[in-house]
Amino acid sequence: MPVERADPERLHGLVARIKGSELIWSLARSPTAVLAALVTLVITAAAALAPWVTPHDPFDPASLSLMEAFIPPAWEEGGRSTFLLGTDNQGRDILSAIIHGSRISLVVGIAAVAFALVLGVVLGLTAGYLGGWYGAVVMRLADVQLTLPAILVALMISGVARTILPQGLAQGAPGGIAIWVLILAIGLADWPQFARLTRGAALVEKEK
Repeated sequence: MPVERADPERLHGLVARIKGSELIWSLARSPTAVLAALVTLVITAAAALAPWVTPHDPFDPASLSLMEAFIPPAWEEGGRSTFLLGTDNQGRDILSAIIHGSRISLVVGIAAVAFALVLGVVLGLTAGYLGGWYGAVVMRLADVQLTLPAILVALMISGVARTILPQGLAQGAPGGIAIWVLILAIGLADWPQFARLTRGAALVEKEK
């Protein structure tokens, strides 16, 4: 079979459209947005490459020493350049612990938003298309949930899950599902925003 080659003009047109998009235009003219994007990129890269970029391994007990506990940050008196942000009560490097911990934070944040997005879009799209009692029920549930702070809803869902599930699983024991419970709680707390926006768009398209 002949291999199709990319059309240079089509590729050039695609690059031109990307450069001329409103997103790129707004980003290029906002120093704050550019700085935020760079910081996000650095944090994400550091989290992805944590085993290779961290100066110490906070999970290796053999490398820890209680004689190095409570070392202040490097810029304070008594600090060391090998421990930029100091150490904790067990002699673990705080900077390395933060970088390793950011991996879990990013996974939970991205997965929770993705779950809320999928759930909200599906419910909003079906509510706008089907309408009737189904759409009314979905939107009333979203309205009721929006009257409550998202953090309270997430804490309530997390508490219920920890009560129902076995203690070993809920407390994050080896092989537990504590992280998935957290993702589920945050996702269920944030779906109404996506559902309302999607339902509005679905109603506009349905009227057309």
